[in-house]
Formats: sequence, C-alpha cells, structure tokens
Amino acid sequence: MSTPPPTLNVDEPALLRDHATHGPLAEQMVQRQLRARQIEDPRVLAAMCTVPRHLFLDPDRRPDAYADRALPTRAGQTISQPYMVAAMTEQLRLTSTDRVLEIGTGSGYQSAVLALLSQNVISIERRTELAAGARHVLDTLGFTNVTIHTGDGTLGWPDAAPFDAILVTAGAPEPPAALIDQLADRGRMVIPIGNRDTQSLLTLTRRGDHLDRRFTTDCRFVPLVGQQGWPE
Repeated sequence: MSTPPPTLNVDEPALLRDHATHGPLAEQMVQRQLRARQIEDPRVLAAMCTVPRHLFLDPDRRPDAYADRALPTRAGQTISQPYMVAAMTEQLRLTSTDRVLEIGTGSGYQSAVLALLSQNVISIERRTELAAGARHVLDTLGFTNVTIHTGDGTLGWPDAAPFDAILVTAGAPEPPAALIDQLADRGRMVIPIGNRDTQSLLTLTRRGDHLDRRFTTDCRFVPLVGQQGWPE
C-alpha cells in the first residue's frame, strides 16, 4: 500500500505557479541538505519543497536561493540556511490545528513554511520595511493564515495568547519571560540562546508549571533586539 502524501495547508494554486522552475532545485535542496542531515518529518520536507524560496529574495540573490547557506536580505538581516529553517520547524512538532507565534518575520520565508504546517501564524517584525516586504510576498503567494504585526517581538503578542508553538528567529541571551508566559500547556518554543555572535538552539516544552529544556544545534543568528532581549 502506498503512503499518502503529507497534508499541507495549500489552498492557492499561485503558490505552485512556477514549480516547474524552482521544483527541481527545491527537491535537490531537500535531498542533499535536509534528508542528508537527518531531517525526517515528511510534512516539514514537503513544505520546504513547496515554498518558492527564491521569491523571498531580491532578484540579484535568487540564483543562490537554494544553496546551503544563509543569504543577506534587507536592513542587514538574513534568510536562514535551509537546514536551519527545517531543523527549527521540525523541533516545533507542528500539527494542522496549532496556533503559532513567530518572532522576527524577516523575509517571510519561515512564516510561509510555518503557515503550511499549522492553522495560523502571527508574526512580529520590528522593522516596518521588512514587515511590508514579507506581507507583499505572502499575499502574492496566496497565504491567508499569516498575520504580521510591527513591534517588539520580545514581548510577544498577548492579545492572541496562548500559542501552541513559538519560533524565535534571532539569538537571545535567554528566553524572554513574556514569550514563556504566552506558551500554552504542552506548547513548544524553539529559540537560539547564547551571545550576540553564536548560539545553540533551545527547545522548551511547557508541562504545566514545568519547562523541559533541550539544547541541540549550534547556530548563528542576528541578535534579538528588544525590551527582553539585547539592547539596540
């Protein structure tokens, strides 16, 4: 008996409109960069193969969109290495009914991957120009389950809490207390923890009043700037 394909929240054909162009590159990325590094969740792999990563980059950066590295975007930010996007997403263990908070919208690429795997995503970006750029690409691709706010991501979005999953896409000295408070029971948070230059991924799982903590991959993210993060 054949295995049914993973279920993703793909409702708009616009998302796949240039799959003939980006599809082979995305599939090669998944095989060589993700499967080869033990990314195994079939839904995560399918989402990474589906989202047209190059459309979240400026035209001069698009030839390198599926390369095994982070790439610069606007305002001194980066779009994370595909492996890091997949690893962080896999550690969230998302289901189609999960409500997700993302801290650091950036280009919107990670937001798109999360949106395919969950019910809805609230994403917070401190830079207005990045939020507007990400919103434009996500709207063009037909995503209707991502809401982007401009503000201090270290404070989360209490009006919509609690969240089943929280993903922080910038490095922090410690998990912000505001984000921990907004995590639902059995909720998961993935956040890079360390100094301003190097971090390790920390996965937090709430079990009542207790937080399970597990460090995994070493990484390098831009600093998480805000009231409960690094100073400007």
